[in-house]
Amino acid sequence: MTPFLALDVQTYLLQIPPPSTLFFAYLLPLPIFNRLSSIPISLKHKKSPISKTHFQILSYFPFHSKKMSESSSSNLAMAKTILSTVGSVAATAMVVRSVVREFVPAEMEDYLFSGLRRLFDRFSNQLTMVIDEFDGLVNNEIYEAAEVYLGPKVTPTTRRLKISKPEKQKNFNIAMEKGEELTDIFHGIKFKWVWIVNKVETRNFYNPRDMNSTLRSEVRSFELTFHKKNQDFVINTYLPYIVSEAESRKHEKKTIKLFTVDPEQMYDMNNAWLSVTLDHPSTFDTLAMDSEMKDMVLKDLERFAKRREFYRKVGKAWKRGYLLYGPPGTGKSSLIAAIANFLNFDIYDLELTEIRRNTDLRKLLVATANKSILVVEDIDCTIEFKDRLSNKAAAASSEPEFHEEEKKVTLSGFLNFIDGLWSSCGDERIIIFTTNHKEKLDPALLRPGRMDVHIHMSYCTPSGFRILAANYLEIKDHCLFKEIEELIAATEVTPAEVAEQLLKNDEADAILEGLIDFLHVKRKEKEEAETKKVEVEPKEEERNVQEGGEKEQRDGTKQES
Repeated sequence: MTPFLALDVQTYLLQIPPPSTLFFAYLLPLPIFNRLSSIPISLKHKKSPISKTHFQILSYFPFHSKKMSESSSSNLAMAKTILSTVGSVAATAMVVRSVVREFVPAEMEDYLFSGLRRLFDRFSNQLTMVIDEFDGLVNNEIYEAAEVYLGPKVTPTTRRLKISKPEKQKNFNIAMEKGEELTDIFHGIKFKWVWIVNKVETRNFYNPRDMNSTLRSEVRSFELTFHKKNQDFVINTYLPYIVSEAESRKHEKKTIKLFTVDPEQMYDMNNAWLSVTLDHPSTFDTLAMDSEMKDMVLKDLERFAKRREFYRKVGKAWKRGYLLYGPPGTGKSSLIAAIANFLNFDIYDLELTEIRRNTDLRKLLVATANKSILVVEDIDCTIEFKDRLSNKAAAASSEPEFHEEEKKVTLSGFLNFIDGLWSSCGDERIIIFTTNHKEKLDPALLRPGRMDVHIHMSYCTPSGFRILAANYLEIKDHCLFKEIEELIAATEVTPAEVAEQLLKNDEADAILEGLIDFLHVKRKEKEEAETKKVEVEPKEEERNVQEGGEKEQRDGTKQES
């Protein structure tokens, strides 16, 4: 059995705050000990009510029981010298730190340590790049790419990850936790990533009556650290690779999102849009619309998606405007979902009545992503609402000034984003307006360049009925189809009404017979409405003539008098 030699040295330091105990231990065989000029030291913190530092060295090596050689004695003396030096340096450092914390103000302490940090950074061979989430008002493409690229990477040094999975999404979402470090090896080069999240307070003008209200928002960024000599490699190879890889992953695992404005976070660009997974089953195959119109829309979308360079060549923003108009229940929302599924684009549902100013509208629209669809439903109602508000504001001129500035989203401000200078702030975007009354819209909204394609969503047609029958009943022909198609052509019934009738039974014959009865009722209602209209029109003309005669008579009486 090999004997041991233990040496204990205790140094007591007064007035040193916890952590105050350092435990040094090292076990080393004698042959290796003889070759070393210094002793490695491991530290262990031990809380103690008494402010003292305990240094303990345990030198572990075999020796002869009779006599220790002179070399061993010299090594032991060297160990004592090293221990004494290390202990003095550690004690001095802790005393200085304690004095600084006790007597130096926090601001001065931060200034001193930041100066020392900058001094040491001058001698460092590491370079750090800061990648912010936003570049001005627009999203930073490198930040978004890094978020996707680093998400599934798990290294031995990773301690915390964020994971989520919406109910209708197939894949898990994996992301770094804030403050977490991640090491990536690319072409044999080591890169360190850190995700930084800082909370800041900004003035919230959402409620102009409360000028003291604040909004807590987050400023997010990545820090990328690497050796200085690899700077050109990072800019020319590493970052472009991350952008390309992230684009491929997003395309493979893309889940369509439906975004809406969060009124409470409208002025925080990081969180202004809330999203949910859009798992809408609508496709162009299931749409009950005219086949020629459907083919036209499909071809137009395909041309748009392939014409990036064409739009640049002709000097136009890469966007397309669609106006969907027609009665309620004719499939406008289903067509929007089918377009999103066809192009694999996210949808941003914009409610203009929630926006306060044109500047707020611009911030929201700039925060939308490329390859997306901006939808404004019932645009005719929105415009009427704004006109009504402007009339009220003009009438209430005695109100305080902040009332006049509450609602200043104008049609011209919105149109400026559609086809003005702001329209070039994004690529591959589709803008869709829906309305039940096209005739109520401002002509400035309908011209080409704003609404490029006008799509009339009409009442159900015979071809639309056959599509619905194939989807709901899984039949392509039936002896009752001819009668149903004649009734559909003779009345006004929406695809939504027909679809509702197809859900009322499990047997196809019973369903189709019930649909025939329903169509007879609809045709009768249409005939009665037309009869009343014919009866009312002569009466209105007669009343107008009578009122005109009475007016002329009154005017003549006034002239005689």
